[in-house]
Amino acid sequence: MAVEKLFKDEATEEKGERARMASFVGAMAIADLVKTTLGPKGMDKILQSTGRGHSVTVTNDGATILKSLHIDNPAAKVLIDISKVQDDEVGDGTTSVVVLAGELLREAEKLVGSKIHPMTIISGYRMASDCARKALLDRVKDNKDNAEKFRSDLMRIAMTTLSSKILSQDKEHFAKLAVDAVMRLKGSTNLESIQIIKKAGGSLKDSFLDEGFILDKKIGLGQPKRIENANILVANTAMDTDKVKIYGARVRVDSMAKVAQIEGAEKEKMREKVQKIIGHGINCFVNRQLIYNFPEELFADAGILAIEHADFDGIERLALVTGGEIASTFDNPESVKLGHCKLIEEIMIGEDKLIHFSGVEMGQACTIVLRGASFHVLDEAERSLHDALCVLSQTVNDSRVLLGGGWPEMVMAKAVDELARKTPGKKSHAIEAFSRALIAIPTTIADNAGLDSAELVAQLRAEHHKEESNAGIDVITGSVGDMSALGISEAFKVKQAVLLSATEAAEMILRVDEIITCAPRKREDRM
Repeated sequence: MAVEKLFKDEATEEKGERARMASFVGAMAIADLVKTTLGPKGMDKILQSTGRGHSVTVTNDGATILKSLHIDNPAAKVLIDISKVQDDEVGDGTTSVVVLAGELLREAEKLVGSKIHPMTIISGYRMASDCARKALLDRVKDNKDNAEKFRSDLMRIAMTTLSSKILSQDKEHFAKLAVDAVMRLKGSTNLESIQIIKKAGGSLKDSFLDEGFILDKKIGLGQPKRIENANILVANTAMDTDKVKIYGARVRVDSMAKVAQIEGAEKEKMREKVQKIIGHGINCFVNRQLIYNFPEELFADAGILAIEHADFDGIERLALVTGGEIASTFDNPESVKLGHCKLIEEIMIGEDKLIHFSGVEMGQACTIVLRGASFHVLDEAERSLHDALCVLSQTVNDSRVLLGGGWPEMVMAKAVDELARKTPGKKSHAIEAFSRALIAIPTTIADNAGLDSAELVAQLRAEHHKEESNAGIDVITGSVGDMSALGISEAFKVKQAVLLSATEAAEMILRVDEIITCAPRKREDRM
């Protein structure tokens, strides 16, 4: 007896071939969408929101593009997730990971079409990805012990990362900024203490690295503009008690004099609080909330620099950098940890005044000030720089380095091909397909540069059959070049993450044989 109907009215299900087709097509469409942004000659995309203000983003960062898309296809969502994870984990390779996963699925679709079971394909892919990872491990370089070589490795990695972004014209300048900033971190991957301030105006070349901390605020009226050997109290407290705070309170008085008394009492309360704060022996007070005129006068009289409304990121970073803690009660001065710095002064960047803290406790902190023609350029420059900083901070911990420019993919493809020849049975088809998918990355790099990819990839493959070849695609001259001579390097961690995430995502989508879509909830008529 057949079940007439299992699901609710509007629920749909797709089975077998159709489900697999839907997921393959969705994933490949996403991969083709970001494919054109891959490599040094990749193009940008404009993302325009339909919300208020129609904000426009111009970017070629794979994760940013995919994050902004609203997509219905479940398989496409898996790819968007892996690019997000890649962005959080290592910062770069967000486009490569999606392109590789899309190619793996494209190859898998052909195999499924020729009657090979998805599980066979998956186990073939598994073997191939292990083999590819081993091939990379055999060819990594590690210059951790040689400080000078390691620094030049970092510079090369930074320049390779930046060469596919908007900063590619001044990549040496920015690579130096990024390497200097990351070297100051002394091995921690906490990028909190590198602050990026964007100021429109000037050109990208005017960007600079400042040792110390810059707070995007102005100094209040009548307060000292310059303080040496500052003791800083960082607080998050209300400094606006000029009014009765009890909501809806009513006070009945029988003369104006009484009103004046109430006001006087409030002022006294405020004055006591300010006295407590001054009692900490500080000469700079930074508050996250507003500071009203009256307490500001009191601080100015005491010769204390009071900064109000510092944004929360700014406050947390300032506390971290100066070695203080954020305080909200001031009754026991001995338990509050003050921050210290050598000099606080006002500086001008472009048209704006900012407050500059130099000689801070934590020598790791620094600020990168980005200048640029427009806000879109600045946003994209910040994303590019953030990618470079992430990759560098990961490389400082895991100092293994590979060459770039399609070299790692060719090394992996060669090893995987050899494995396919040794493997008996249907798995060998899947392993061969894996190597074809890997070659898609250098092919795409060449295609985006408008080169003849078939010709170039064939030359590359021939080069790689010689022992210990350093050949990769040189998009500038449009030929096969020596990657170590050109100084194109990538971090091992990035490549490994791309390989493993893409394989796992493809595997997950391959396992699907049914897609069930829930019925939408109906709105009841509340009449």
